This record gives sequence, C-alpha cells and structure tokens, in this order.
Amino acid sequence: MSPVRVNAEWLSVCGGCEVAIVDLHEQILDVLGAVQLQRCPVLTDIKDYPKAEVGIVSGAIRNEHDRHAAEQMRASCDTIIAWGTCAAYGGIPGAAIVHTREEIFDAAYRKNPTTVDGRPPTCRVDPLETRVVPLDEVIPVDLYLPGCPPHPAFILEALLSLVQGRAPRTRQESVCARCTRAMVRTDVDRIKANHEGDPHPDQCLLSQGYLCLGSVTLDRCASPCPNNGVMCTGCAGPTMQILTEPNRDIRTEVAQRMSKLTAIAPDTIQHAIEYGAKTHYSYSMATSMIGSKPTFLIDQWIADAEAEAEA
Repeated sequence: MSPVRVNAEWLSVCGGCEVAIVDLHEQILDVLGAVQLQRCPVLTDIKDYPKAEVGIVSGAIRNEHDRHAAEQMRASCDTIIAWGTCAAYGGIPGAAIVHTREEIFDAAYRKNPTTVDGRPPTCRVDPLETRVVPLDEVIPVDLYLPGCPPHPAFILEALLSLVQGRAPRTRQESVCARCTRAMVRTDVDRIKANHEGDPHPDQCLLSQGYLCLGSVTLDRCASPCPNNGVMCTGCAGPTMQILTEPNRDIRTEVAQRMSKLTAIAPDTIQHAIEYGAKTHYSYSMATSMIGSKPTFLIDQWIADAEAEAEA
C-alpha cells in the first residue's frame, strides 16, 4: 500500500502541538512507516503546498498569512485536521478578542521596554485580522484533535485511523470521567486559590473549594491534572454539551455542581469565574460556539472586575 501523503502547517501557535508528535516515542515508527511527510515547517523548508491526502493544521487565524496558509492547505489536502486547541477553538491566541489591535501593539511594541524604539513592525509582518478565529471559521475542517497539546494516545489514534481508512475511536466524556477523585458533600464555605493548601488526594477538587473545570472540559488528555492535584483549566476545550446547547455555559455548569458539593452559593461561584473570565475561558472564547452565546458577556465581566479591583 502506498504511503499516505501528509502536509503540515502551523499558524498562530506556540509550536507545542508539533513537538507533541515526538511524545509518541517508539509508536511514532508505526505512523512514519505508513506516511510520506511532505510539507512540515518545523522540519523542512518547503514553501509550496504539494497535493496530499492529509493536512495537519495547528494554530488560530490571527493575520493575513494565517488565512492564506489555511486556504492553501484546504486546496491541497483531501482531509484537514484542526490540530490542537488553538486550531479547534482559537486557544490562547483567541484571548486577543477582548483587546483592540492598538492595545496589543501598545503592549507588544510601543510600551514594551524590550523593544528598541517602541514602533510596531512596518514590513515583513502580515497585518493582523480584525479578530482571532479558529480554523473552521475560514476553511472546512474534517477532524478535530483538541488539546494543549494533544495527548499522544489521541494523536496516535487520529493518525492511525486516517492511515487505515477508518473512523477514529473517540469518546465524548468529560475530564471527570477518568479522574479517580470522589465527589463528596463537604462543609467548605469559600473558594480557594489554586496555591492554597494541599488538596486531599481522594476528594473531588470542587468538593474542596477549588475551581476545577474538569466537568465542563472534553477528555482529550486522560485527566492527568486533577489526578495529580492540579485543577483542570479546560485546555482541551468545552464538552459538546457546553458547545452545542445555547443555555449551557462554563460558569453556570461549574457553579451548579460545586454548590451541590459545598456550602458555597452558586452566585458566589459564578462571580469568581466571571472575575477571572480571561483565564477560565482562555482556550475557547474565540470560537463562535462560545463567543456568540447570549450568556457570554466577557466585556462586561472584565469591566466589572477592573472596577472591583480599583474600589
């Protein structure tokens, strides 16, 4: 059987999704033996976009170069994978939607002590688009592989399924599905910061007063963070229920569950998530499935948080 031709492209992204492929360790041989890697910016200096069966695209659409590269990948590849949370939902670059381009240039260039003269670049850098968007708002996407970066087990399954010509075996559970902690009712009456105390090893982090997003986050990681006492930050993106149902939201769902496990009022929990909205929605706010919800009022939440901090 002829090897499957693969093109790769990275847009506005840190590069961690490409490095994650190496985490397959010896299993990478199962993949490399069945594919012909053509375009891959992290490995090769090929400028064009040869015809390929599979296209791997990581990163969000942030500037004109990103849009052009995404369109070239779609035209040259039969199947496109949105590789990583930035491509799937906008990811961390998507947090730029709550700032104007002028504010971003001020922070990066004009008011940044590390720049030489404080001026933004005027050449060899493509202009920023009006807003950051995930890949599927520019081109059709065939397969989504969220994660920051994607977990090696899911990478292997996705790539092997394409090589073998079958549908990938996926699950729709939340991060909680593989978390070994038990949800128990407690008398905890306040929200704790992540650095406060030493979490009980067997109790659900929500039960202990920690804001953990495992119950509203899609399992594309095998739950390493909560199982090791670290609160889930939602890096694999929201569950399908959150994404597809207009009246379900990250803050309301977490508040409902946490209030049933503790003595903390739902309004208090919601307020805490709204106060830190740029953190709690950082991976998914750029996707229209979150940003267009009538319950998503991040501009107002940020204004309220700033006013509260100044009071």
